[in-house]
Amino acid sequence: MGLTQDPDPITTPDGSPSGVVRVRGVVWDFGNVLIDWDPLAAIAAGVGEDEARRFLAASDFDFLAWNHGPDSGGTWEDAEAEVRRTHPHWLEHALAYRANFAASLLGEVPGTADLVRELRAAGVPQWGLTNWSDELYPHAPERFEVVALLDGVVVSGTERVAKPDRRAYELVAERMGLPLGSLAFVDDRATNIEAADALGMAGVLFTGADDTRLRLRSLGLPV
Repeated sequence: MGLTQDPDPITTPDGSPSGVVRVRGVVWDFGNVLIDWDPLAAIAAGVGEDEARRFLAASDFDFLAWNHGPDSGGTWEDAEAEVRRTHPHWLEHALAYRANFAASLLGEVPGTADLVRELRAAGVPQWGLTNWSDELYPHAPERFEVVALLDGVVVSGTERVAKPDRRAYELVAERMGLPLGSLAFVDDRATNIEAADALGMAGVLFTGADDTRLRLRSLGLPV
């Protein structure tokens, strides 16, 4: 099924289109949606909590932008070498993140796995779309059972394209065999939701499992 195929419309009792698109599948972000991720914990394991907080709040270093490099297909060796060259005073802090990465994964986000289980039981297709480096992604399926409940996962570092690049969303739709306009997308970052909405997906900004349940239910999904 191609991306250009129209999703099934919801019809009114007389059979005419209602103008509302039926959502037929769900795409889940991982970090802070399915899996509680906090880089502070990993960095603190190497340099202490005070130094970790100072690093993450630094005005001369953007941790999230730096992390986006490996998430987009770059290597951690290259990312760390860049810090060594440009911000040597932060090198110990940066090295601590990858070295202690497992500590950044604090557990499942409460309630979200229950939604995944309910949708799976109802036969709703579900995939993951995560900004995660190829090198560090194996921690997810090894430690979190919820990953195995999904039909598949698009890992940005493996594909060398990360949200909010439109190609990331197109990839997951292609692999699900469903058009973008028939998919709900759940993510905790507004920029990623905005990109999904622009492609016709039903973006759901994650603020907690209870609110997400209500939003998915409003889209006609069985939760």
